[in-house]
Amino acid sequence: MSNIYTKTGDKGKTSLFDGVRVSKNSIRVEAYGTVDELGSHIGFCKNYFKGQDIYDELFLVQNKLFIVASILATEDQKKIAHEIKEEDIEALERLVDKYMRQLDNGKGFIIPGTNQKAGSLHIARTVCRRAERRAISLSEIADVDPLVIRYINRLSDAIYAIARYSEDEEINVNYN
Repeated sequence: MSNIYTKTGDKGKTSLFDGVRVSKNSIRVEAYGTVDELGSHIGFCKNYFKGQDIYDELFLVQNKLFIVASILATEDQKKIAHEIKEEDIEALERLVDKYMRQLDNGKGFIIPGTNQKAGSLHIARTVCRRAERRAISLSEIADVDPLVIRYINRLSDAIYAIARYSEDEEINVNYN
């Protein structure tokens, strides 16, 4: 059995996918770490949807998030092994359309979380928005494939659509 600890990060540095050493608090590490966090949240959400299309759809998203994280975790763009494609974004758009079409009224703000599955998806959605902000911050100082940022943006829309579809009822925000 091999140990999972290497002790190479004990002084606050970590290695990117291409071997470059960076501080663990760099925006690049923050960006791919937030994507990793999102993937874990989606893994939790999947548990509420066993035997349903949503389970499989979330599983596919988790796989794509490994590609997104690997891209964000690679400084040398020539060493990126996998990429996000336009078709990946289009697949998310189809998910948004599929679930938003099934709502009576998908407009306006609602109070999220009328059940555990919807609540967990809304948490994943907010983590996805944070991942998008981190990827944009990274893009301001380093090359980031614009398709990656578009994918994360569209993913938050897809998670929102699935969450809203999963609500037991839509409780509109009361502004009084």
